[in-house]
Amino acid sequence: MATFLYRLGRFSSRRRWTVLLAWTAVLVAAVTGMAVLQKPTTAGFSIPGTPAQQTIDLLAARFPQAGAQSSGASARVVFAQPGGGRLDADAMGRAVDTLESAPQVAAVTAPARNADGTVAYVQVTYRVPAGELSGEARDGLDNVIKWARADGLIAEAGGDAVQAGGHAPVGELIGVVVAALVLVVTFGSLVAAGLPLLTAVVGVALGFAGIGIATRFTELSGTTSTLAMMLGLAVAIDYALFIVSRYRGELAAGRDRVEAAGRAVGTAGNAVVFAGLTVIIALAGLAVAGIPFLTQMGVAAAGTVAVAVLIALTLLPALLGFAGPRITASRVREETDKPALGQRWVRVIARRPVVALLAAVLGLGVIALPALDLRLGLPTDGSAAADTTQRRAYDLLSDGFGPGFNGPLTVVAEPGTSLQGVPGVAVVAPAVTNEAGDTSVITVIPATGPQDAATEELVHTLRGVDHVLGVTGTTAVNADISEKLSDAMIPYLVLVVGLAFVLLALVFRSLLVPLKATLGFLLSVAATFGALVAVFQWGWMAQEFGISQTGPIISFLPILLIGIVFGLAMDYQVFLVTRMREDFVHGASARAAVISGFGHGARVVTAAALIMMSVFFGFMLGPEAIIKSVGFGLGMAIVFDAVVVRMILVPAVMTLLGRAAWWLPGWLDRVLPDVDVEGEKLTRRPVVPAVEPEPDREPAAAA
Repeated sequence: MATFLYRLGRFSSRRRWTVLLAWTAVLVAAVTGMAVLQKPTTAGFSIPGTPAQQTIDLLAARFPQAGAQSSGASARVVFAQPGGGRLDADAMGRAVDTLESAPQVAAVTAPARNADGTVAYVQVTYRVPAGELSGEARDGLDNVIKWARADGLIAEAGGDAVQAGGHAPVGELIGVVVAALVLVVTFGSLVAAGLPLLTAVVGVALGFAGIGIATRFTELSGTTSTLAMMLGLAVAIDYALFIVSRYRGELAAGRDRVEAAGRAVGTAGNAVVFAGLTVIIALAGLAVAGIPFLTQMGVAAAGTVAVAVLIALTLLPALLGFAGPRITASRVREETDKPALGQRWVRVIARRPVVALLAAVLGLGVIALPALDLRLGLPTDGSAAADTTQRRAYDLLSDGFGPGFNGPLTVVAEPGTSLQGVPGVAVVAPAVTNEAGDTSVITVIPATGPQDAATEELVHTLRGVDHVLGVTGTTAVNADISEKLSDAMIPYLVLVVGLAFVLLALVFRSLLVPLKATLGFLLSVAATFGALVAVFQWGWMAQEFGISQTGPIISFLPILLIGIVFGLAMDYQVFLVTRMREDFVHGASARAAVISGFGHGARVVTAAALIMMSVFFGFMLGPEAIIKSVGFGLGMAIVFDAVVVRMILVPAVMTLLGRAAWWLPGWLDRVLPDVDVEGEKLTRRPVVPAVEPEPDREPAAAA
């Protein structure tokens, strides 16, 4: 692999114009395809085969009209009178009449008022799903709300037909700016700092375009592209950082640009391939949960990471060739020496490894304690930002009718079934029976809100009532999805841990190093879950983080974090520990190898971790609850894994293990293939001169 990548790096540097034009053509084609084929994403989640989905299918069979409507988008428009007075019936009537004639509207219910007549709502059902709503239909709903407000009413709307308001990507931009500053400080050169950012933007653009094209052929969640952009941006910058750093070191050793590019791609690029593969496998492995939208998110993010790896191996060495001497700085020679700060840090840990180990383990253990209270759920309009119409509609309904009105349950039962007196039920609407007379639909209003644990318990209670055929509704669907995701989390964790152990044993040819790495990964994950529960579920420092509504953790976030943190943890493990192994194999003592290997890798790994943290935490500045929690979770995972586990726990454990860290049974040593992630074969390879002059000039000038 190292030799192949060496040749690829040399080719990309030597044929830089060919590589650049090829990637430009791919980018133009992808963006054009997205512009032509892209369809709107959906804000909903569903899992075929869950009890709630089976009930929806039953409704479609026994109530054809209701079943057709249940597949369409919906909106709940809430009206109130400013100052808390009784509603102006004429003004509300004009708004309802306008709604009934709006594009793609199938039905509008009669207004339902609360007890004192100060709040009312209507339910709007559309003929098509939310992803197929036309711009005219969305504008029609927005205009009704504007006209009702102009008529003197308070009017807000929630539901999947309401278009989420966009926001300026301030957080993302701040994250990129911080990443740029870290790169400038690391390299001391604007050109060297700019190349990782440029390649990251190209990679994310390609991934984003690919997801846009995919919306033509399958329904995707709006979170899919955001997750892919978040992860793709972070890993792309990191991968380019490692290769550029090694390239500058090769230049400092006296090699020409083509040879330096070949050796950088053959060594650091080899580690990038392995690290990227671990992330890709972990993300694609989300498919084992059997949850379609989670599989789509994992595959989309994995595809973006794969593009980032390809760009780092081909486009980056081509751009390095274009950069010429501007890639270096006056202190490039200094970077080949052992970083003083990393040396001092690891020597302190090596002198007191037991203390460092206990501090890291106990610290992460304490932070992980809140994870014992982990509750899973899906976001509702109550999770939206406080200044959105969805959140205001949610609050108006909750205040006027009670919290359960935001999460009504649809119960399908045999005619004559009574639900009066069931604990947790606030209101039971009159049953509606189908024409065949064999099935009734009953709307049940819970006494508690959609994200309350008591409401989830009510769903299970109602399913156990005699003659009840099924329970559905948004709250029931969300409860089923959360339960399915919770059940899938442990098997997926076992799969990832097993994969981590096998891959690391293959790379480091050791049993104790993989064991230490996987235990560290588990500590990072547990601490991340603990931090998420403390902030997003318990509300600790919620205001400081801009969180207006606490509640259960997004149900797909834990399993998603396991996959992503696994990949990133393996990144840092590979880039930090491979140099320790290389020095040990070349004759250094076990303790000296830990010190020298850590000293060589700490600077770059620290820069990579700072970049990832800035990118992930930057997404917390957006208004969406899902993106806030994902950004926080990934950012904290980097803090725990890169800073605590890799910078404290790893050198402490490696020092304590000594030579035993690299022990491998002889029979296993003979069975395992030599993947040579460190590119050791290249260190014994003679310098190959460029077979043709480097094309530094423009194509026309060269001609």
